[in-house]
Amino acid sequence: MSLVVDYVRPVEFRRPRRARILAPYLLLFFGSILLMGLSVYPVSKPLWVATAVTAAALLVALVRAQLQGLG
Repeated sequence: MSLVVDYVRPVEFRRPRRARILAPYLLLFFGSILLMGLSVYPVSKPLWVATAVTAAALLVALVRAQLQGLG
């Protein structure tokens, strides 16, 4: 599937922004981060904290890149 999306029939969805493609992508991306954190919580609290910190760092980096015009 990745080959089709990236090479066989590429679709640019970032510039110009295409909400029909971008919204489900972002929902799946951030939803997977949330589900990963929720699944780790009952197993190990310290591991959950590490997961939460790295997820927060990712979000901060994404926002900074977007504000600098790199996203």
